[in-house]
Amino acid sequence: MTALIQTLETPDGPFTILVDDRQRVLASGWTTDQQVIIERLSPVARPVDVREGDTDAAAATLAYYAGDLSAIDGVAVKQIGTAMQLAGWAALRRIDPGVPLTYTGFAAALDNPRAVRAAASICARNAPALFVPCHRVLRTDGSLGGFAWGLDVKERLLARESVGR
Repeated sequence: MTALIQTLETPDGPFTILVDDRQRVLASGWTTDQQVIIERLSPVARPVDVREGDTDAAAATLAYYAGDLSAIDGVAVKQIGTAMQLAGWAALRRIDPGVPLTYTGFAAALDNPRAVRAAASICARNAPALFVPCHRVLRTDGSLGGFAWGLDVKERLLARESVGR
């Protein structure tokens, strides 16, 4: 599989997007290190050939940062995982900006309120950050919890989204 990779400047730092040949986001995150982005994917899901180029998702990213928080909603993503992971990633896309869930609430949204650790694992394994907004899930006590791209980025994303509410 051939993929395109592009890095944009955002208010939260450089943001790199990896898409497949159908412009579906495979992985993304706040780094210029392309290898880090590629390694977010399981080895079987990694593209054979990666080239720099323009991605359709770049326009949605820039629109999001310009204040159109819904711009990321229509961006196609491609994720490979278990049935529970796929259901979890789909559920993450339904969390409205400015209305974060707790890990407990996220587990309940998956119809398995006792699966809090599994819910956290789904967030941790989410490769297309921003487009599948795992940053919208918090600890039960309301604290940030973890985020692959740093708690400072997560905090700024949540602050940006709360202003739009």
